[in-house]
Amino acid sequence: MKPINRKILEQLIAATTEPLLLVRINQPNWPVALVNPAFGNISNDDVLEKPFADVIEELAGRELALEVSEAVRSQQETSLPIECNSREYLLQLRPLKLPDEEAARFYAAYWRLGSGPDTAEGAEMHHALLKAKRRIRDLSRDDPVTGLLNSRAFADVFEHDWAVAARENGKLSLVIFTLEDFDTYLEVFGRHATDSCLRRVGQAIRRCLRRASDVAARPDGKRFVVLSHASDEDGVREFAGRISTAVRELGLHHPRAMSSKFVSVSYVVSVADISAEERDASDFLSELLGTVAE
Repeated sequence: MKPINRKILEQLIAATTEPLLLVRINQPNWPVALVNPAFGNISNDDVLEKPFADVIEELAGRELALEVSEAVRSQQETSLPIECNSREYLLQLRPLKLPDEEAARFYAAYWRLGSGPDTAEGAEMHHALLKAKRRIRDLSRDDPVTGLLNSRAFADVFEHDWAVAARENGKLSLVIFTLEDFDTYLEVFGRHATDSCLRRVGQAIRRCLRRASDVAARPDGKRFVVLSHASDEDGVREFAGRISTAVRELGLHHPRAMSSKFVSVSYVVSVADISAEERDASDFLSELLGTVAE
């Protein structure tokens, strides 16, 4: 069968009644490459070339944008309930790749109105099933104390973003935060209070993330790591400083802290020019975490 003319495909997509976006995921920030007219039913903004995660965040909030980012990075087809303009949709995300490609270069995002069972009870069960599937996925990817990504999941995300940056001659920034004098905090307050403290610090870090494409994780013990696509080292240091201030302003009392009487973090910033790196993603991450030892 001969390939279908591009203009014919564009007309077919334009005639589709479901809102549709085509996203380039082999480029930094995943820009929107195509928008059909039906997308105007849920947003009047010009989203072409805009980062996909930013589009979702403006439509449905940061939490869903973070969830969508995780789904795209996992390179899996998934569905998420979403409300836009007081109407319920099922946002379907589907990777698109040619038979000879190992990884997808594009993702299609469809807003499907009234997907799933016709009855209200059936729709509720359908959404509950989707929520349960996401929960199972999260249990394998999330740190149980903070809800941030765990070490293995973060390594997968980092390798994916490293590969994209390598193709685009881009840069990646990592900030490693270490809770200061935290062993003595555990001695004073015990495990339950320590877990509560870690959870609150993780939440403070997550609130400071600038884009849904930024990622925070707890690789181990008293350390946190943030991945950003920012390339300006001064800007990344300023960003890290804001996170440090946010943790300090939690006001978590630490009677044995050396520098102050509150829980605080120190941090190390690393901006990697991927095209000039001789190490692969795994070695780079391992060496950086090893340098900033617990």
